[in-house]
Amino acid sequence: MKERAYWLAWSKITGVGPVLLFRVQQHFGTLAEAWAAPAVALGEVEGFGRKLVSAVAQGRSQINPERLLEEHSRQNPHFWTPADENYPRLLLEIPSPPPVLYYQGEVKLEENQGLTPIIGIVGTRNPTEHGRRWTRRISSILAKSGFTIVSGLAAGIDGEAHEGCLEVGGRAIGVLGTGLDQVYPRCNKQLYEAIAQQGLLLSEYPQGTRPDRSNFPARNRIIAGLSRAVLVMEAPERSGALITARHANDFGRDVYALPHSPDNEQYRGCLKLLHNGAGMIVEEEELLSMLGVIPNLEAKTIIKKKVEPMPDLSPELAKVIKAIAYESTPFDSIVQSAGLPASSISAALIQLELLGLVSQLPGMRYQRC
Repeated sequence: MKERAYWLAWSKITGVGPVLLFRVQQHFGTLAEAWAAPAVALGEVEGFGRKLVSAVAQGRSQINPERLLEEHSRQNPHFWTPADENYPRLLLEIPSPPPVLYYQGEVKLEENQGLTPIIGIVGTRNPTEHGRRWTRRISSILAKSGFTIVSGLAAGIDGEAHEGCLEVGGRAIGVLGTGLDQVYPRCNKQLYEAIAQQGLLLSEYPQGTRPDRSNFPARNRIIAGLSRAVLVMEAPERSGALITARHANDFGRDVYALPHSPDNEQYRGCLKLLHNGAGMIVEEEELLSMLGVIPNLEAKTIIKKKVEPMPDLSPELAKVIKAIAYESTPFDSIVQSAGLPASSISAALIQLELLGLVSQLPGMRYQRC
């Protein structure tokens, strides 16, 4: 309960977004400890400059975390923080988990624990008939096969994905870029109500938050984070669906795209994904077969273990391990963050693996143990 109050309190500090807050939590071990830390200690966290440290000091002086939690819970009783047992397990794996995640509808703990696989289906707001038809077709088949479908409740492909799922009695999750009391776009009002009754609505924004352009790219990372795989059904080269796909790649999720003629501008984003290695959606049975090899997550809740102290490392090894997240991190990102030659990074990674601090994943990716 105490740590829950501090996730909420930190989320109210201007300038400290989900990425920075995740770094704070990793650096101090608990957000309660970080809340009490002196300014000089906050300055050691990557991304905290003098102005932000000053803003944190001012914000902390105006907030009582326990009182804030009590008042907030009265107004918004249905929310999770990463300190809660029922917080979605897969979101804990990403480097920007929502500090506060509001929910409305029927909660299924099998989904939160990652035991029921969730598939994201996304695409353009202005789809062709081909994109609409295939989206409904794929969504309904996946829903009938036991997959939960998540999308963003936007017009176009998102709406078709939700509709196709609900039509066959499937389980749908809608992630909003507004507060849960806002219906946007208005044309999806009936769909919003159906998901609220039969599925689950999620948002990181409190009630009263109206549509804002900056909210929707952030919303897309939650769709990708919840998903075991993301399907892009139709997307031009400049599309929010490609942001979701990029997040999915960064989070180590599988990405699939629906092909079409290169003459059709609405599909050039999908063709770009396919060119860069996304799986191709050709027919339903083949897609089901590919999704069927997604490894099962262990049927257990996450147990928070005592973190062993980091052994003394050389400056070079310390730089490299600081550049590696607890989820899949590409080799190129490690090189860029550590600022060392690729050959030095490779040698350091071998040493860190031997120390049991880092593990290598397929595709030249690494993660902290």
